[in-house]
Amino acid sequence: MAEQNPVWFITGCSTGFGREIAKLLLSQGIRVAMTARKLESIADLVEGNEKIALPLALDVTDSAQIDAAVTKAEDHFGQIDVLVNNAGYGYFAAIEEGEEDEIRRQFDTNVFGLAALTRRVLPGMRKRRSGHIFNFSSIGGLTSHPSLGYYCASKFAVEAISEALSKEVAPLGIKVTLIEPSGFRTDWAGRSSVDPKVTIDDYAETAGYVRSLQHDNSGNQPGDPERLAKAIVDVSRNENPPLRLLMGSYAYNLAMERVEELRQTFEEWKEVTCGVDFPDAELSDM
Repeated sequence: MAEQNPVWFITGCSTGFGREIAKLLLSQGIRVAMTARKLESIADLVEGNEKIALPLALDVTDSAQIDAAVTKAEDHFGQIDVLVNNAGYGYFAAIEEGEEDEIRRQFDTNVFGLAALTRRVLPGMRKRRSGHIFNFSSIGGLTSHPSLGYYCASKFAVEAISEALSKEVAPLGIKVTLIEPSGFRTDWAGRSSVDPKVTIDDYAETAGYVRSLQHDNSGNQPGDPERLAKAIVDVSRNENPPLRLLMGSYAYNLAMERVEELRQTFEEWKEVTCGVDFPDAELSDM
């Protein structure tokens, strides 16, 4: 960022990645508007940092709260330079086990809340012709897994929104980066996650196995949230940040497997793929 002391706006600061990013920024004297559904969960972050920390109550599924939080941050600090859309959670259900209200809540939080907050912050960034938006996706935004179909679907949506957004705002001086973690020692697979009320025995070896594995490994994942926070802050200071940033060795390995799987499948079926065009059709860009 060009600013010596940019203003960050971070969602989901009560635990996990959001909390670690806020802690690191405050330790560096960076101004932070930090949000949580319950202000008491971030009171300790504000203590001693009252001049640079602004606590804000925010449920990202509430449009009125989004508008109020952004307005307060802009009034207090004058602007928002970096937006971190971190708020989100995991829903561990096989597709058939999915419950309508939980599926919609998953998307309301992980996708629609992210998009609504981004729309609210963008006018200020456009006016200044600068800004950086970090959207938390997941390795599950590139490849899906049993029991995580709905969660991964929400992250696939974040990928699509962010990629389109990056192309729309690049000429305006605004940067977009997708953060794609694998397993990190946060509460994501622990108390922050949601399981279906009723499970189906036929999926015990697929969705059930993955669900149990995720819960059992919670707190023992290889990823370090503090290191991830530092990486994001470092990337925010890079003149040419990536659109996609894998986080964790497992994320890297899984992504490379996915790329190779897609390449092999596309090449294997190339004749069928290209054979459906009109014989005299000319290739054109979108």
